[in-house]
This record gives sequence, C-alpha cells and structure tokens, in this order.
Amino acid sequence: MADRSLRGMRLGGQSLQTEEGVVFSPRLTHTYHCPCGKDTDMVFSAEAEAPDTWECKYCSMEATRMVGSEPVIVEHAESKTPRSHWDMLLERRTRAELEELLEERLTYLRARRGQKVNA
Repeated sequence: MADRSLRGMRLGGQSLQTEEGVVFSPRLTHTYHCPCGKDTDMVFSAEAEAPDTWECKYCSMEATRMVGSEPVIVEHAESKTPRSHWDMLLERRTRAELEELLEERLTYLRARRGQKVNA
C-alpha cells in the first residue's frame, strides 16, 4: 500500500485504477458505404446485430452496410400515410350522423344566445 500512497499527489491528476483483470467483449467492425463515395467504419459488439443503414459522418446521407464487397439489400417498408382528424372521425361516424350532430349543436347554441330557431 505504501507504493500507492496519496501523499504528494494532486487530486484527480492520476488514476490509481488499473486494467488488470478486465476482459473486453469481442467486437466487429462493419463498413458502411455512402453514395457520396466515402466509407464509414463502425465498431459493434459481436453479439449485437448491426443495422443495414447508418448515417454518413461526412454528408449525413444514408450509408449502406457492406458485406465483403457487396452492399446489403435494404428493403424499405411502405410508410403509412398519416391520417387526419377528419379521417379518424369518418371511421367512427357517417356523414349523416355528423350533420345531425352539427344541427343539434347549432340549435342549442342559438337557443342559448336567444336567437330565433329556424324549423
């Protein structure tokens, strides 16, 4: 313990921790090729599944993982078109029901204001 004494050391100046007994997990390097012509090398754990695409660090475009000298074929799923509030409303009610509800609500609001109701 005498050789690891803190006497005369600056705090935070030097770590007393060693890498003795540390076992690093196995790693794999995957290369991603970008349409801009640059390659990006990424290191992943050997147990992890590497993604087929990665953002290029040079141009931010989508780079494709290379297996040997061939790129991986990426299948893009069809993206769902976003539904509007109107679309979701029409899933729950018919147009006739909506028109009836609108008329009921307008009648109620007109009666609250004291306006004459058209019948």
